[in-house]
Amino acid sequence: MTAITPALVKEHGLSEDEYARILQLMNREPTLVELGIFSVMWSEHCSYKSTRVHLAKLPTKASWVIQGPGENAGVIDIGDGDACIFKMESHNHPSFIEPYQGAATGVGGIMRDVFTMGARPIAMMNALRFGEPSHPKTRHLVSGVVSGIGGYGNCMGVPTVGGEVNFHKSYNGNILVNAMCVGLAKANKIFLSAAKGAGNPVVYVGSKTGRDGIHGATMASAEFDDASEEKRPTVQVGDPFTEKLLLEACLELMATDAIIAIQDMGAAGLTSSSAEMGDKGGSGIELDLDKVPQREANMTAYEMMLSESQERMLAVLKPGREAEAERIFRKWELDFAVIGITTDTKRLVVKHKGRMEADMPITALSDEAPKYSRPYAEQPVAVGFENAPSLPKRDILKSLKQIMGSPDMCSRRWVWEQYDTSVMADTVQHPGGDAAVVRVHGTKKGLAITTDVTPRYCLANPFEGAKQAVAEAWRNITAVGARPLAVTDNLNYGNPQKPEIMAQIVRSIDGIGEACRALDFPVIGGNCSLYNETNGEGILPTPAIGGVGLMQDVARMATVAFRRVGDAVLLIGDTRGHLGQSIYLREIEGREEGAAPPVHLPSEKRNGDFVRKLIEGGRVTTVHDVSDGGLLVALAEMALAGDVGVDVGVAGTTVETVPFFFGEDQARYVVAASAEEIDKIEGELRTANIVHAIIGKTIASKVVRVEREGEIALSELRAAHEGWFPRFMSEELPLTN
Repeated sequence: MTAITPALVKEHGLSEDEYARILQLMNREPTLVELGIFSVMWSEHCSYKSTRVHLAKLPTKASWVIQGPGENAGVIDIGDGDACIFKMESHNHPSFIEPYQGAATGVGGIMRDVFTMGARPIAMMNALRFGEPSHPKTRHLVSGVVSGIGGYGNCMGVPTVGGEVNFHKSYNGNILVNAMCVGLAKANKIFLSAAKGAGNPVVYVGSKTGRDGIHGATMASAEFDDASEEKRPTVQVGDPFTEKLLLEACLELMATDAIIAIQDMGAAGLTSSSAEMGDKGGSGIELDLDKVPQREANMTAYEMMLSESQERMLAVLKPGREAEAERIFRKWELDFAVIGITTDTKRLVVKHKGRMEADMPITALSDEAPKYSRPYAEQPVAVGFENAPSLPKRDILKSLKQIMGSPDMCSRRWVWEQYDTSVMADTVQHPGGDAAVVRVHGTKKGLAITTDVTPRYCLANPFEGAKQAVAEAWRNITAVGARPLAVTDNLNYGNPQKPEIMAQIVRSIDGIGEACRALDFPVIGGNCSLYNETNGEGILPTPAIGGVGLMQDVARMATVAFRRVGDAVLLIGDTRGHLGQSIYLREIEGREEGAAPPVHLPSEKRNGDFVRKLIEGGRVTTVHDVSDGGLLVALAEMALAGDVGVDVGVAGTTVETVPFFFGEDQARYVVAASAEEIDKIEGELRTANIVHAIIGKTIASKVVRVEREGEIALSELRAAHEGWFPRFMSEELPLTN
């Protein structure tokens, strides 16, 4: 029997105080298996011990929310008996160590979270953050992660319809891979994970258990250092073909009434799935590991309980339905085994080879898990460049070309062309727009999907930056003509034991909460990924927001592309020329500083609701929100998307040219329509007291023309915009714009 020493406890990521708490709860020394179970269930990755206190402040309810946080994924009602199920999760640490498998298994894991609820996945998104392009590992990491996402999603036959890719030195040693999955189900056929009742069979389905991924959850709850690549064995290995079989088998079983509860074996594998199911159902679970399908010889109880082998599920069935379920899984050539039974003891009992390896109260793993109110030290928010600052006079069209060809602003075509964006034949708006749109199969309805956050804003001001992430997601969904319904979040931060990092977390959650309440945009689930640090250097605070909205008729969807010559171009929203933390300031002036742009939520709501009404009424089909890079970048993107030129001016504004065209003021949209229609819209905007201005028109010449500043050919902009990624990935250096 293994002796439990202080060194072994530390190796399991438990503090002295936490181990003392374990001794108190157990009233004895734990076995090695019990210590391993506590280590993963009490890890930051599984218990959210640093964030639970604050996450409780988020708004999670609305009349259309069927299931909020606490299940595998959140569920919203989208009418006609349909439900949308979605969630976003991180696979950051594994993807840095082994980018292909780390990203692939992140995709597989989030898909299982969705289909374990009874949904067929219909769309994937991702939000990716990498280090500096010049860093020696960046190209390798980009290549591996993109290949892993495409490899898994494409094999599953689920379209990857959009996402984000950004570069910053803070991610040099700790990239971020956040994966989001959206699925469809019937609102009256949602499956939960609560294992209620005693005497019910606990069944294991899917792939065999191996030694891959052991201590994955613990690894995800610790900082990196120079030796982190030695953790490669803790990275799981995925098999999308097996997962495709598992998806179909689970949905077939779900069409019966045999299931009481079902849960994905994700982080912490068999441990978390069994403990969480028992806890939610108020029951106990007894497992016999001799019956677990194994692909490696002589596996120990410790290894089986902590393995994170992929493509596995745990289900609780109604008694007597085992044979029926087994027939389904055998038909799909998957393992099926009855490995346990539910009890009324509220204990997790694990037996192996005639030995009692664990016997512990399930509540000790859930309710009694540590919950910390960690100290936090508010940092001064950044200031400067709120209004038109004194900056050198530059050619704004040359600046536009440089920005359009920069790593953060260039086209992501190289990325999305490696994904199947059309499989299932319901993708209505492909990558490159404000939000992806996927048709609800067989109907006119569509789901608009986006992921958003601007980490540099969040560093400058965590509260305003997090508000902006929510507002940006809300705007992107609105800009295609959908009504924003709910969000899932992925909160990526450094070490929460540092008071300055904990302050970022607290203030960001407060900002998310304020924005979601103001925009009626509840949080229905999410993920916290902390300890994203290497050698003490943390990432930028990155609270990624995944948003979903509903469109009643996809035929009235808006896109960013200018469609016709002669349309008037209308800017909705107030432009004050905020250059703090702007792309212009960073890319042109080499200064990453200043205040984050303020987010006025009443203006966001009023302006967005107005724009959505225009789209729903079929009055406009060209809409783009103004975000990174400011107004001139938005106009250039619209011109490139439609291959239609645009002529704009600055008449009537007191804002200087550079702040006017490159400032990143919020709550703004660009709309294009016939001059007659824009005249009518202007009258309505005046009545609604919404700031606006007609700033130009679309033209036959394929240029972006700015009054008194000259013009630049769309072909020149396109070459800069489309060229950076292929050049970077083909190793054509130096990378100059």
